[in-house]
Amino acid sequence: METYATALLYAIPFFMVLMGLEMGSGHFIKQQKYTVLDSVSSISSGLTNIIKDSLGIGVVIVSYPYLLEHLALMQLPSTWAVWLVAFVCLDFAGYWNHRLSHRVNFFWNQHVVHHSSESFNLACALRQSISNVLGYFPLLLVPAALLGVPTEVIAILAPVHLFAQFWYHTQHIGKLGWLEYVIVTPSQHRVHHAINPEYIDKNLGQVLCIWDRWFGTFQEELEDVPPQYGVLKPARTWNPVHINFQHLWQLVQDAWRTNSLYDRCRIWFMPPGWRPRDVAQRWPVKTISNVYDFERYSTPTSKTFNAYIIFQLLATVFLLMFLFYNFSALHTSEILAYGGLLFLSVYGYTSLMDGAPYAVYVEVGRAALALGVVLGTGDWFGLAAHHSALPKMVMLYCIVTLAGALIFGKVAALGYNDKSLT
Repeated sequence: METYATALLYAIPFFMVLMGLEMGSGHFIKQQKYTVLDSVSSISSGLTNIIKDSLGIGVVIVSYPYLLEHLALMQLPSTWAVWLVAFVCLDFAGYWNHRLSHRVNFFWNQHVVHHSSESFNLACALRQSISNVLGYFPLLLVPAALLGVPTEVIAILAPVHLFAQFWYHTQHIGKLGWLEYVIVTPSQHRVHHAINPEYIDKNLGQVLCIWDRWFGTFQEELEDVPPQYGVLKPARTWNPVHINFQHLWQLVQDAWRTNSLYDRCRIWFMPPGWRPRDVAQRWPVKTISNVYDFERYSTPTSKTFNAYIIFQLLATVFLLMFLFYNFSALHTSEILAYGGLLFLSVYGYTSLMDGAPYAVYVEVGRAALALGVVLGTGDWFGLAAHHSALPKMVMLYCIVTLAGALIFGKVAALGYNDKSLT
């Protein structure tokens, strides 16, 4: 876990720089693909994902080292070939994992957050799940285990393979000639994120596009079919925690409400969108019927509110970076407490973005808890060792956000109109 934290310490600033360049490019060519609230929601989703992963929350069905020990038929020599074989095995497993996520209701819950943005930009690449607590991915790496690919090679390549999927979440890069036949490109991934009937559940590859071409899930981006982004059952919230569990809650409700025992069992394994007939008739769910004409989610905002939310996001990113920097020096209980406070922070300000009336209580509670840590210990999880003034800056952040919660929480309670936000 410490290695993962170190990797993120370098990856997060790199991703932020790339997003900044894309924003700047969009502004320069008058084709801006970012809005503040959507972007903050996307980045915040990524923060919750890496907080959850860094805390090690999850249940692993079987580990790759176990599979390697019991299934290996050979041992590949330590040459460049073992890295190539490992990468291909990872990508093959990633394709089928992705396909399962699009074809099975239960697995769709852990993937829907990635598709929930109604925009398409580098930020939406960070919309990653916190509901994927069941670790079954090693089962898809059986080919690698049979070939005797060392655990160390998989451990090194896995984050590289994941980070390599970031760059193609953009609308500013067109088709790339012969590369379209080898790797997943921005054009292909725009198709994947689209809800047009022609594009649904297509282009499931992660780095190589050969799997889509071999297994019949490839679709080229068509000039006369502009991609429309989002999900057919819109999330209608900026809160990544809610987005992560909306679909699961719908499944639980439908399984409880149906009179059919068979439907109650099979609903978890049916394709996304499938519902028991008796439940669908009595409790209809609103979905998008015309992908070219639907109301995209938005909430009232202003320059003042946008600035406050961006401040909240940047402060949370800074605090998260310090967690990764100081990861090895903290006890497990301290890491859990730190992660919990960051998680609560993301939940609070994204609820404020939704105009939720309870957001003020979450934000006030989080600020009070954080202040309690600084006042009770005279430090912020070892931050004082780097400069004695830094814990005081954390206190100032808590006071500012406490005031912000009261101000903008009151605005939300009064109807959340634009004028009162300025």
